[in-house]
Amino acid sequence: MAAGGFAEAGADLELVGIEKRFPGFTAIEELNLTIPAGSFFALLGPSGCGKTTTLRLVAGLEEATAGRILIGGNDVTSTKAYQRPVNTVFQSYALFPHMSIIDNVAFGLRRRKIDDATGKAHEALRLVELDHLAARKPSQLSGGQQQRVALARAIVNRPALLLLDEPLGALDLKLRRQMQLELKSVQEEVGLTFLHVTHDQEEAMTMADTVAVMNKGRIEQLGAPAVLYELPRTVFVANFLGQSNLFSGQVVAENPDSISVDIEGNRILVPKARAHRTSGHVTVGVRPEKLILSREAPTESVDTNILGPGRVIDVSFSGVSTQYLIQIPLIGTIVLFAQNMGTGPIVGEGAEVWVSWNVEHGFGLDDEVETGSRFPADTDTASLARQKRHALLSELGED
Repeated sequence: MAAGGFAEAGADLELVGIEKRFPGFTAIEELNLTIPAGSFFALLGPSGCGKTTTLRLVAGLEEATAGRILIGGNDVTSTKAYQRPVNTVFQSYALFPHMSIIDNVAFGLRRRKIDDATGKAHEALRLVELDHLAARKPSQLSGGQQQRVALARAIVNRPALLLLDEPLGALDLKLRRQMQLELKSVQEEVGLTFLHVTHDQEEAMTMADTVAVMNKGRIEQLGAPAVLYELPRTVFVANFLGQSNLFSGQVVAENPDSISVDIEGNRILVPKARAHRTSGHVTVGVRPEKLILSREAPTESVDTNILGPGRVIDVSFSGVSTQYLIQIPLIGTIVLFAQNMGTGPIVGEGAEVWVSWNVEHGFGLDDEVETGSRFPADTDTASLARQKRHALLSELGED
């Protein structure tokens, strides 16, 4: 039993060779995945990547074209949805509006004639800190409170596996962040296995012990959030999980510890321990917050990569940090985040600057950057940058 005697321990989930094909479309290709019991696991990816289809297969709402689904070692591939030890929390709360909160939570238990349904429902509401509102109707609760009621209703059934399908998507930003912490706290207390499906990278990284990044029906990379962020394996992961500055070039030298990549005449060093490929034409990258902005050329060092000079073409102040877009000849547009330690931006648009970063902060990918994917996938920012860049170059007489 978990803390407080509430729920039994979760079960592990294993997907073996799972495929799901629809007429003219393959949603999932040869998916193999093991989720340990008691873990908080996130499937992260854009719309259409196959994450929701995977969740529906586990829930029994879809039938796999091929492969097996095992929960706690038991094959449930052909088991009906209502017979599986699984509950799902959806983005829509689906609460009965005419029932009180306590009756909503106890509804499933009463239908199954479970002893002390009301007592168990109060226990679940206490877990999500809403027992004091048990007599109210859903319309008298905020969106965040209704989501917590939906969570209590799912947990009260003591499922071995709890599925979360974009559960926080309807909440505002502040409330969503609060609920992320609460969900993680509940999962740790009850000890169930959580499988969370989301397209929100912050949500996945905040709550999950392990994240699997999905793309086109396959898992591109799986691991702890910090590992995925610091050492992405592919261009897709590097750009989907945060923003990245990516450069392609030829490996021109190497030593036991690092490789040297020629980027338009600039030598960029990457530690071998942080590179998925170490020969031939490779793609290397660095996160925007790892970059250092300088008004003068930095002193060359074996520990530092330097690019420049370039021109600042856009400055965006966001409170905690400032985003700079820097155009460097032959290299392209580089994104840099600088923490606001003073009263405002360090430099303005049109300033000549250099960017540098510690060699240990770079990474090397297992595939090559495609045309147009060097700049982070934010079309509004990219469009604004292009407009300002053209205007600035015209003013300087360089367009």
